[in-house]
Amino acid sequence: MTNPVIPLTAAGQPPGAPLVFQRIGIIGLGLMGGSIALAARGIWPAGLVIGVDRNEVLERAVARHAIDVAASDLTIVREADLVILAAPVLQNIEILHRLPDYVDKPVIVTDVGSTKRAIARAAATLPPRFTFVGGHPLAGSTHSGIEAARPDLFAGRPWLFTRAGGEAAGEPREEALRRLLQFVRALGAAPHVVDPEAHDRLVAFISHLPQLAASALMQAVGDAAGAEGLALAGRGLIDTTRLAGSPAEMWADICSSNADEIGPAIDTLVSLLRQVRLGLQDREAIARFFDAARRWREALVGVDRR
Repeated sequence: MTNPVIPLTAAGQPPGAPLVFQRIGIIGLGLMGGSIALAARGIWPAGLVIGVDRNEVLERAVARHAIDVAASDLTIVREADLVILAAPVLQNIEILHRLPDYVDKPVIVTDVGSTKRAIARAAATLPPRFTFVGGHPLAGSTHSGIEAARPDLFAGRPWLFTRAGGEAAGEPREEALRRLLQFVRALGAAPHVVDPEAHDRLVAFISHLPQLAASALMQAVGDAAGAEGLALAGRGLIDTTRLAGSPAEMWADICSSNADEIGPAIDTLVSLLRQVRLGLQDREAIARFFDAARRWREALVGVDRR
């Protein structure tokens, strides 16, 4: 698979850096939204971070000093310069359709969802005062919620953006993209630009397939070994199945919105495992399998910035 992304330089910013956006509205204050809020408040203390979520989440966000203003409805983002959709993928699309009822001035909108084609199609129906640029920070944790949020979550991590959606009066799409690149660089991330189709095809392999493989492995081992057997497992199983602790709600949306790309990725893995199954007594075939995996692992570790 060739690399479809265009790399751009990342550079974090110290507290008090020049404002990129005066008023940032974040809808969804879980791990991603909460981490953006914490980072933005630390870097731009003169700016305003607006949070939208359930009341109990907002209370915890306020206690962590992640947001300046809080509300459980969308009216509060009316004056935002940037609106960030940080709910699960399908909820982001539903919120996107509702935004025109609450925001009547030009505004930049982005998201942090793991799939991009579906929300790009939804964004194409927005009124021209909205400029949508799809986004996807490749950072995360097996823990979720505002409690897991941290301001350094994006440090050194890729942040993908897609050119999609309409153009807003006075805020052309390229200018919106330029400002968003500046914004995430200040958070310490390394931005890249990719089209929605290439994005969804790529993340099906580098993100979605590892998650599903880890979860399937954990279920297979757990069903076979039971609690008593798992008590004897070593660090290898624990490390390999770390992703199996991820929240189901988020991944149900991702699988649904990228099924046509995830399916072939699963087929590729299943085909490889079948080859291994048939060649278990072929020492040369097994050696080739492990050697190829080791080479790709070395390549992965060589570029890993975590």
